Amino acid sequence: MENPSQHAFAAAERAAVYRAIFSRRDVRGQFLPTPVPEAALARLLLAAHHAPSVGFMQPWNFLLIRSPEVKARVRAVFARANAEAALLFPDGRREIYSRLKLEGIVEAPLGLCVTCDRERSGPVVIGRTHMPTMDRYSSVCAVQNLWLAARAEGLGVGWVSIFDEAELRAALGIPPGIVVIAYLCIGYVSHFHDQPELEKSGWLPRLPVADLLYYEQWGEADRERREPLTARLAAMQADFQQRGVFPA
Repeated sequence: MENPSQHAFAAAERAAVYRAIFSRRDVRGQFLPTPVPEAALARLLLAAHHAPSVGFMQPWNFLLIRSPEVKARVRAVFARANAEAALLFPDGRREIYSRLKLEGIVEAPLGLCVTCDRERSGPVVIGRTHMPTMDRYSSVCAVQNLWLAARAEGLGVGWVSIFDEAELRAALGIPPGIVVIAYLCIGYVSHFHDQPELEKSGWLPRLPVADLLYYEQWGEADRERREPLTARLAAMQADFQQRGVFPA
């Protein structure tokens, strides 16, 4: 009889994958000036390019930014949008928001803009016939692949999304038909936080995954099945923490 687990990674390899997932952080203020080596950058781009894409459309492009002048333009676009965003929060939250550092555009040695070409594979694509946004979701998978690979390389990544897209497109010379998916700040860092900064600052808590589960139909919590899984999730997290895979 065939062993169903024969394709699993070895225990140490699995632990490394989970460590990258659990210790990945959105980095904003810890960037070092050390340049990102070309070999490491090539590995990140290769990881991103091997992300899953619906219909194998591979809709992404990667725009690398190292020029201080271009970074300054991007930073100005962020500053305008950030000032507008602060006004959207009620007074108490607005004060907290204004104290948060939400980007490292100038400090990071490397900027990377990930885009989506919505026409790359033509008007009819496998898997996109009824859900046309699947090209954008595929591009986000490329971002996640790159982010996890960067963490394994010891590189920090910060995703900056507080932009007017048209202004960012103009700052980077991106054609109108190309969708901006993510502007990423990349570089070595002084440290990685043990928790996401917004969780640590009290902005929002991490939700228990067990509270987000339904069974068979939306809204069906099925307590009998959820309680054993909740206990298993708690035990697994404790085990990961003990082995240094999951941050305490």
